[in-house]
Amino acid sequence: MKLSTKIAAGAGVVGTALLAGLPAWAQDAAAAVADVAAAAPVPTPDKGDTAWMMTSTILVLLMILPGLALFYGGLTRTKNMLATMTAIGAASALAMLIWVTYGYSLAFGPDASDGLKPFIASLGKAFLSGITPDSTAATFTDGVVIPEYVFVAFQMTFAAITLALVLGSVVERIKFSAVLVFGVVWLTITYLPIAHMVWAAGGLFFEMGALDFAGGTVVHINAGVSALVACIILGKRIGYPREPMPPHSMTLTFVGTGLLWVGWFGFNAGSALEANGSAALAMINTFVATASAGLFWLIAERLAGHKPSALGFCSGIVAGLVAVTPAAGNSGPFGAIVLGAVASFICYYAVAFLKPKLGYDDSLDAFGIHGIGGIVGAIGTGIVFAPSLGGPGGDDFAMGGQIVTQVLAVAATIVWSTIGTIIAIYVAKALTGLRPTAEAEVEGLDISEHGERAYNL
Repeated sequence: MKLSTKIAAGAGVVGTALLAGLPAWAQDAAAAVADVAAAAPVPTPDKGDTAWMMTSTILVLLMILPGLALFYGGLTRTKNMLATMTAIGAASALAMLIWVTYGYSLAFGPDASDGLKPFIASLGKAFLSGITPDSTAATFTDGVVIPEYVFVAFQMTFAAITLALVLGSVVERIKFSAVLVFGVVWLTITYLPIAHMVWAAGGLFFEMGALDFAGGTVVHINAGVSALVACIILGKRIGYPREPMPPHSMTLTFVGTGLLWVGWFGFNAGSALEANGSAALAMINTFVATASAGLFWLIAERLAGHKPSALGFCSGIVAGLVAVTPAAGNSGPFGAIVLGAVASFICYYAVAFLKPKLGYDDSLDAFGIHGIGGIVGAIGTGIVFAPSLGGPGGDDFAMGGQIVTQVLAVAATIVWSTIGTIIAIYVAKALTGLRPTAEAEVEGLDISEHGERAYNL
């Protein structure tokens, strides 16, 4: 046999063998690919981001206890100091337990049915079901990987402080038992749906494209509007407005203001959910918007013919913090400065002129500062987001459309908060009577509700 014939015959044999082995090789290749895919690393939480978010969570707790407790407590009369602080502490503790029981699941858990998905999640993670130390959070910021327990705890502090803020309008004249009943109902039907609508993928406002970096809508408009509704239903304090009811300790209020400002960096910069440039932007905006608002409140007092006051400075600081919250990572620093100044002026006139004219008794101006400041900040975010004003909006940003979206989200939140608060306050009234007796209110809630005094002099 010729050599060429032998080579051709051998090639035929090899070719036949190759064709016969192709299915086996294909299976082996597929198995190899599967092995590689299985060996691919699972997304791992970044230790720096995790540490920052744990720190931010603790900073938000600092805002509540001792920050808000001292701020609100100092603004009340001596006979109601402990009752105010106890209500804030107990309401916050209640919110934390509700959050881990079913609140987190309804706000950020698995999707509910299609009809409910825009408004609320499901109970799939009730009692933190399925969450382990290895679980990572499905956050509203793409690419962020943090332990889910950290995200649960961070959002838990937001729920706690929002309920505590509402109480600022009704202190000095509400039963402690009513605070707790109101808290359970209000968190369930008001806070949880709004948190879901704004921050959860699939939520109504989230899908609309509404901007709320750290809670201008979820926390401040929600709390402020609820505070107004609650104080109107509850009625005025005995003696208001005939009798003077000045703060009993501006020193404590000033200390509380400082703690709020410090803690607010966790609130705003922490809402980036990672230690990055967005968190840095939120940090500097929390500095400058707040500073602007504090000074411009003093200017507003002078323009109205009054002396610049410590109470005014503290009020301006909080107004600036409130206004910059939705814009913290959505504005350039100079946009934040303007936003703080505008909010301060508007909040001042709401507190100094609107409240007396309308005659409602918002004890500590929860609506005048948090409600009005939150509305100004939420709508203003649609303006300062523009890249032409130093904001992070892209080239396709349309200011008009964004403002419309912001206004719609604000209006819907106002309506939802109003209805939810009416239901919650009347449930509390039916179960507890809501207000103490006239004698108990005159004596002071420290003694009548808790049997102790803030000061034994």
